[in-house]
Amino acid sequence: MELCFHLTVGPVGLTDGPVGAAMTPMALQRSSGPIPVQFASAVFPRRVCNDAPNSSESKVPVNPENESLLENLSLMGVDVKMARQRQPGVLRKVFTNEQGVAEFLQGKGASLKVIASIISRYPRAITRSIDHLEQRWTLWRSIFKTDDEIVSILARSPESFFRTSDNENLVKNIHFLISLGLNNKDLHRLLTTAPRTFSNSLELNMQMVDLLEDICAELGGQNPKQFVKSVISRNLYILIRSTKRVKTNISILRGSLKLKDSELLALIEGHGADILDLSNEYLKKNLTNLQQKLASLGCKNTDMKKLIINYPMILYIGSDTLNSKLDCLLKGGITVQQILEKPKVLDYSTQNITERLEELHRLNYDFQKNGINILDSSRKRFSAKLEKLVRFAASEL
Repeated sequence: MELCFHLTVGPVGLTDGPVGAAMTPMALQRSSGPIPVQFASAVFPRRVCNDAPNSSESKVPVNPENESLLENLSLMGVDVKMARQRQPGVLRKVFTNEQGVAEFLQGKGASLKVIASIISRYPRAITRSIDHLEQRWTLWRSIFKTDDEIVSILARSPESFFRTSDNENLVKNIHFLISLGLNNKDLHRLLTTAPRTFSNSLELNMQMVDLLEDICAELGGQNPKQFVKSVISRNLYILIRSTKRVKTNISILRGSLKLKDSELLALIEGHGADILDLSNEYLKKNLTNLQQKLASLGCKNTDMKKLIINYPMILYIGSDTLNSKLDCLLKGGITVQQILEKPKVLDYSTQNITERLEELHRLNYDFQKNGINILDSSRKRFSAKLEKLVRFAASEL
């Protein structure tokens, strides 16, 4: 069931006007009430300020770590050592809101273990006010169906929610992505898979979209907006990559494959969108290896070009792994031409391919006569086909 995105969300409202006006200034609040029972042992008096030292006293180090905060975090199950490595400045703050953040997340269904993990990996979370958290949660809930979905993302990627205190930027990003033709289902996938997209500055996201539109126009595309939507829908990480990486990958593909503009456009807009996500060096290395390997098997550059157009994910497979899979198939009696025609067989691990070949060889399966479609099937379907072959072989005896 697809969610319907409403342009008015709670107190912060997804309106065209300034959001800041609808938000109260962020102010850290030290709870005066008791921490919930689970955290009761973690309550320590917090030193808010110190009396000025006498001139005769030794000089106190500037901004020492807040000892009561460290004790509180330890009793909450937070990995203080990890927190210190991630964001050491947080542990020197006098005012923090670990109690309020914990209570807030518990109220949304997060377990104590998840809360401790979130703070361990992203300590800055305890500097956020309850007002800010409520506003941000409301915005996320305009996209997700349940609080549990948000909690699961925070457990995996706490920085996606706590990284910025700029809720107005989040609203702007949501508006911007909707303006590209993305719907609630698309936004849900983006937040689930690449949540940092929404904590990027609006300007950064706009730079990537501008680049994609320029690429579309340069390659002769007639609908830049649709091109951008297609690329983002197929490559959910594209907006958190650098424009330099994307531009360089386009140049590498064009130079290595000698593609026509229309071919390159179709590749990027289609199943090849993920190629833009690869690091430049990884892409170059895999292209070079593929070219050399195919050449050693008697293939031409046109074969490589056709292979990548039909199965662009081959460029995601590391050089050693790809060579191992190809060698395994060739040793098992599969021809290179059969691999070129059915490249999806390379989706499976070398071990999986080896086991299937061994089972089929025991039944004297003829790949030249029957083809290799049987190798490109789920475990369940392969087992069912194998069972039929066994029954057929038995009936021939």
